[in-house]
Amino acid sequence: MKDEKKTKKIQKNKLPKAKKQFYYDLLMKARNEFMTQVKFHADEALTSQKDSAGERAGMATHMADLGSDNSRHDLELGLMSSEVDVVEMIEEALQRIHDDEYGICLDCGDLIAEARLAAKPYARYCTRCKEKRESMEDPGRRSR
Repeated sequence: MKDEKKTKKIQKNKLPKAKKQFYYDLLMKARNEFMTQVKFHADEALTSQKDSAGERAGMATHMADLGSDNSRHDLELGLMSSEVDVVEMIEEALQRIHDDEYGICLDCGDLIAEARLAAKPYARYCTRCKEKRESMEDPGRRSR
């Protein structure tokens, strides 16, 4: 009966001050880059289209043009949404640094490899758990 009531213990990962600063700087750099991209895609998706002379273009005069405009708008919104998701993961990673939980896989509790964190500082899972998750999910809905 005692085993059934086990709760997942949150591990701590007390990083040395220099490593903590290194990952913090990586995360802030990534956050700034993604926020720049979010702003770019928001501007592209939400501003009025302009013609070649820089004037506001009116309604598309041909159905194909309208379809292209709508397709581009949807693409920009999709890209913006994906990048907002990454910004949220970065914010979570910053909080985990503050809470001394950074670099710990959210699934298995093992440490995430430093090479993975250097490449993707907002990684939530070790490579083994990430591969397991990807094998179980719909290929069209894969997260970063």
